[in-house]
Amino acid sequence: MGGQMREVAGNHWVSGSRCKRRREGGKDHDKCEIDRGKFAIVKKCVEKTTGKEHAAKFLRKRRKGQDCRGDILNEIAVLESAEANPYVVALHEVYETTSEIILVLECAAGGEIFHQCVADNDEAFTEKDVIRLARQILMGVACLHRNNVVHLDLKPQNILLTSAQPLGDIRIVDFGLSRRVDSVSEVREILGTPEYVAPEVLDYEPITTATDMWSIGVLIYVMLTGESPFLGDEKQETFLNISQVNVDYSQDVFQGISDLAVDFIQSLLIKNPGKRATVEQCLNHPWLRLDSHHHTVEAPLDEQEASQSESEPESPVPSPELVVIPTYPTCPGQGELKTGRDTFSFAEPFPPRPEIQQELIC
Repeated sequence: MGGQMREVAGNHWVSGSRCKRRREGGKDHDKCEIDRGKFAIVKKCVEKTTGKEHAAKFLRKRRKGQDCRGDILNEIAVLESAEANPYVVALHEVYETTSEIILVLECAAGGEIFHQCVADNDEAFTEKDVIRLARQILMGVACLHRNNVVHLDLKPQNILLTSAQPLGDIRIVDFGLSRRVDSVSEVREILGTPEYVAPEVLDYEPITTATDMWSIGVLIYVMLTGESPFLGDEKQETFLNISQVNVDYSQDVFQGISDLAVDFIQSLLIKNPGKRATVEQCLNHPWLRLDSHHHTVEAPLDEQEASQSESEPESPVPSPELVVIPTYPTCPGQGELKTGRDTFSFAEPFPPRPEIQQELIC
């Protein structure tokens, strides 16, 4: 069938199922396709030796006529630096073709938390659910911040669940905009998703770990209320709401939600980055202790990372024909990847990727 992955270098990977075609908006799509963006497609694939499902993310190396290989290397480096953390999606293997780099990632079968954020009452998150998931998000972000990495695109679409029913654990994904920050050099860039960007991004001020904390405040607001706090009718209105920190904390919005939850969000949606709660302060906030059962059961992050690294099975040895990228730099531009031959073979070529518009500032 069109788009079916017939072989991947020595029969190591195959498509998760026969990829039948469907049409949406006048365009063909594959049923094994999980997601697609402007420059990437994510498809299910199966490791033949184990039968385990994974998510294969196909990233184009050239975008709008520019070589973006370094940006992809940066994303890989971030994933490798967080490999011991259970709340960041696991990277299993990486392959390179002449036009793409393919990341073989853990498959989070529960999908985006966005679906529960906008669901009806029966399917929406309870506050107890949000407390547990917020703690996991914070523990995942804590791992990044300890490595001086900021995600810069934390939003419901980039938080996946291992299962939807019963409600599983979270996995943070999509590190395409992530950057390294330190005290030596400043990072000033205007990027992100409009509803979730911090005021300092709009003002072209230095990006820090506090930039992620603002986005987490917006994210928790959405998870609890199903409403986006800064969203305006137009993008400029959204930016104005962010700059002025126009947030509705009324009882109408937070009906049935605890005051501690509101206090938690207020500690993050502060215009001055230096006054925002850090990830460590958030993890110690009394709101996250309301669910005392989960709080006592869930081990500290350092213990979880140690346990994860001890129990995680080794990746199967790839076929010699596979071009596996062996080592990644801690920041882009400090390494070279070998170019492979016959890395993948397909029954038919994948359809061209349409230029789907994303809500990015840049």
